[in-house]
Amino acid sequence: MNDLHFRLAEDADLATLVRLRDDAAHWMLAHGITGQWQPGQLGEEHFRGAMTSGEVWIAEADGRVAGAWELWWEDEDAWGPQPPVAGYVHRLMVDRSSAQPGTGRLLLRAAERRVAAAGRGAVRLDCLADNARLNAYYLDAGYRIVGRKAGKPQPVGAPKSFTLLEKPVPTTVNS
Repeated sequence: MNDLHFRLAEDADLATLVRLRDDAAHWMLAHGITGQWQPGQLGEEHFRGAMTSGEVWIAEADGRVAGAWELWWEDEDAWGPQPPVAGYVHRLMVDRSSAQPGTGRLLLRAAERRVAAAGRGAVRLDCLADNARLNAYYLDAGYRIVGRKAGKPQPVGAPKSFTLLEKPVPTTVNS
């Protein structure tokens, strides 16, 4: 399938991250998914902040960006205060103009490996409660619904209701 290589995003990637997010928002709108992302909602300052407070990963194949995601080490807005047992995946984005089918799952697996390597035993994410297609995607990827969060603050716009999903990942114990 894809020969993907993963690296942490840098300042030089900010415009690419904004483009990926906007392209994903346009794709959602074209497929009738109207409540999730809107083009132009997040700019470079958002991704710069995500790079400072967590990690932003870029996936490349054949010298081209295939996708990206954010990895946070806490997410109190959705999950409340938690012990450090999970990593939180946000903004999983695939470049549909260049990535092969299945790339999203490969990005998700890479995020899961990163969380496990950090010694945390679960990957958590949230998605819009009424986005049935995305909820089904994550359930099919091995996640389970563990709750709902009504009124979660958004980077831009009014608070929304989300499905909270979680997947255990095996951690490696160094001896």
